Amino acid sequence: MSEKNMKVLEAKHIKKYFPIRDALGKQIGAVKAVDDVSLALKKGETYGLVGESGCGKSTLGRSLLRLFPITEGEIFLEGKDISCLSEIELRPYRVKMQMIFQDPYTSLNPRKSIGDILEEVLKIHGMKDRSARMELCLKILEKVGLMPGHYYRYPHEFSGGQRQRIGIARALLVNPSLIICDEPVSALDVSIQAQIINLLNDLQQQTSLTYLFISHNMSVVRYISDRVGVMYLGHLMEEADTDELFSNPMHPYTKALLSAVPSIGSRKTVAAGISGEIPSPIHPPTGCVFHTRCPHAVSECSQADPAFMEAAPGHFTACRLYG
Repeated sequence: MSEKNMKVLEAKHIKKYFPIRDALGKQIGAVKAVDDVSLALKKGETYGLVGESGCGKSTLGRSLLRLFPITEGEIFLEGKDISCLSEIELRPYRVKMQMIFQDPYTSLNPRKSIGDILEEVLKIHGMKDRSARMELCLKILEKVGLMPGHYYRYPHEFSGGQRQRIGIARALLVNPSLIICDEPVSALDVSIQAQIINLLNDLQQQTSLTYLFISHNMSVVRYISDRVGVMYLGHLMEEADTDELFSNPMHPYTKALLSAVPSIGSRKTVAAGISGEIPSPIHPPTGCVFHTRCPHAVSECSQADPAFMEAAPGHFTACRLYG
């Protein structure tokens, strides 16, 4: 397999259910946050993951990093099954996969200087030489567009964009092969969003990083992603190369998302028949989970869960309209 097509991460049939317990601690139900999702990330690509708030995007990202224990499924990092590894067994693999969090302020310890925050990562992974730690941290700060003097400052002394650069620097310190970006620009001004996205692109070109880019902003995902997956209520509904998905969306949910994106100079309306709120993940609809809001739904849709299949070369969808 060529390096370009090498799978950095492969997830098979991932499920993450959060138990619901009564006052006595007895489980009486479960929140099905992620329900049977499979995907693969190739070396050096950006995989965009989109969907409404509450669809399970962030939970999937954290589950892939084993920040949440998965309920079912398998996770392979560079060919190694990490699904059932203990925390001690997982530690050597932590350096290969890092995360950039959504809120650049709450993800940084306000009581520690930036230098201490960054050096803590290196301490955890065994770098004992303090001068070597400081030298590496200063290099990484420069790489993300910050100054050496920022090493001694505290998080409250920075703007939102600068704090997110610090979050990126922290993720880069251990030279990972995979970074999961959990809505990394949603809390930033539009102009700052562009700077951070361009920084991520530059870093990817320099080091062949692989990104899982989680967002609800279709325009941002279109700009940064090589491939896109669309999630709804814990399920993956469609997946394709970015240009293909935006020019030829197949699933009714994808079409609804794209039709809702503002467009200058055209009158674009939300797809007809898409209404109502996303159902509860505690009691998801039977059959296709989207059928309660789908304008093309028939009785069959409420009875059988459609297979996630290849409807066109490289274009996958889970809808009875395509097979």
